[in-house]
Amino acid sequence: MNGALLVAGTTSDAGKSVVTAGICRWLARQGVKVAPFKAQNMSLNSFVTADGAEIGRAQAMQAAAAGVEPEAAMNPVLLKPGADGRSQVVVLGQPVAEVGALDYRERKPALLRIALDCLADLRDRYDVVVCEGAGSPAEINLRDRDIANMGLATAASLPVVVVGDIDRGGVFASMYGTLALLSTQDQRHLAGWIVNKFRGDVRLLQPGLDMLERLTHRPSLGVLPMLQGLWLDAEDSLDLAGMVDRAPSGAAHGGEVLRVSVVRLPRLSNFTDIDALAQEPGVLVRWATRAEELADADLVVLPGTRATVADLAWLRERGLERALAERAARGLPVLGVCGGYQMLGRTIVDQVESGAGAVDGLGLLPTRVEFAVAKTLARPVGRAYGETVAGYEIHHGVTTVEGGDPFLTDDLGRGLEGCRNGSVWGTTWHGALENDGFRRAFLREVAELAGRDFRPAPDTCFAAAREERLDRLGDLIEQHADTDALLRLIEGGVPDGLPFVPPGAP
Repeated sequence: MNGALLVAGTTSDAGKSVVTAGICRWLARQGVKVAPFKAQNMSLNSFVTADGAEIGRAQAMQAAAAGVEPEAAMNPVLLKPGADGRSQVVVLGQPVAEVGALDYRERKPALLRIALDCLADLRDRYDVVVCEGAGSPAEINLRDRDIANMGLATAASLPVVVVGDIDRGGVFASMYGTLALLSTQDQRHLAGWIVNKFRGDVRLLQPGLDMLERLTHRPSLGVLPMLQGLWLDAEDSLDLAGMVDRAPSGAAHGGEVLRVSVVRLPRLSNFTDIDALAQEPGVLVRWATRAEELADADLVVLPGTRATVADLAWLRERGLERALAERAARGLPVLGVCGGYQMLGRTIVDQVESGAGAVDGLGLLPTRVEFAVAKTLARPVGRAYGETVAGYEIHHGVTTVEGGDPFLTDDLGRGLEGCRNGSVWGTTWHGALENDGFRRAFLREVAELAGRDFRPAPDTCFAAAREERLDRLGDLIEQHADTDALLRLIEGGVPDGLPFVPPGAP
């Protein structure tokens, strides 16, 4: 077998990432050597590969679903939006420019060539490559320079299935409209539909599916039920919409629930750092944008951000600076990660990301941050609380610790990109809380400082929980998709004779 498939969506957050991961896991369980691919990703959730390349977290998750090591070729172009309408362009895992939308448009032909080379390389090395689109293929204002949807499909001769989110409503109209806005050439590649996030009896949906097939001459390839509680390395903050509280994943192991408030910064990045906290039985994770939402928290987390100085100004405007200072004065726990760690320091000097120069930090940690042109991309390992801690670093800010205690150390006891001052901790390391022993030890100290009768469960394994969720995605495809039809598309390529549906793009 040597084939490929593109999973597109009627909208952002329709479920492309989940369906791509599910197909990868379903194929991998059959012994197929499969790899994920996304030509262009716009996301503030990213990951560092073993060789120091930055890619989208969703592609790292899909690689885990496929049982393979993530690499730069799986996401050759990554856009990271900033505070001023510009985005950092990451190509083959390394930052190359900061551009606006119109500037980026001029780069697209060259980036398409890079994406096609990466896709061809993966197809040479894997039995199957499952590609994920971006946004919608019917963004007709962007089609002439598209490199992730129909532009990729036509250039690489890929069959396309389109996923629609029925939970939002209007799924049949969005599917029909997607096809009807494509050119004749693009329509030849669109081979079928997958309905996602369905609640109820599929028999009630069947008349609509039958009519959609008659109107579009493309079959439904599956109706996937709504799955709750996946939270698998989402690409953007659309997945946070409406999520104020995350209920504990199980009953508290101790006598009380531990409440964690995560500050929802406007440009927060790598919010996947909190997933491991939410996996702990008895830990309630919730988002906070107002000072009063921190009042009863046992732990406040300042997460990463793509715009440290701008989000620090937002935090001050919302009155959160005083709330954090009062917590620290009372000895209540605060944790800053990456950009959040930078905010907690005394001084931030930034001529790179914001151009703001010297800015006062929150002053809760004895640190000074200076932004460097070169980005740090690393997979460090250290120790804390007697436990081994592995994480990953993605930052321009270089932190100098001028006091306090080390938070993460190496085997010689030297501080490694972390600092502690009383009840305030900070680290540049993403993913540290995914280390089970370290997370339990940290939460035990948080509970003690907060005066909570909480004890972390001794057997919670975050890696096992993630594998279980990936298996649920594989089951989703195996049990609810037309896998025979998917295999025919993967092996046979673009079907012959798919008819044109008017009006089509000019």
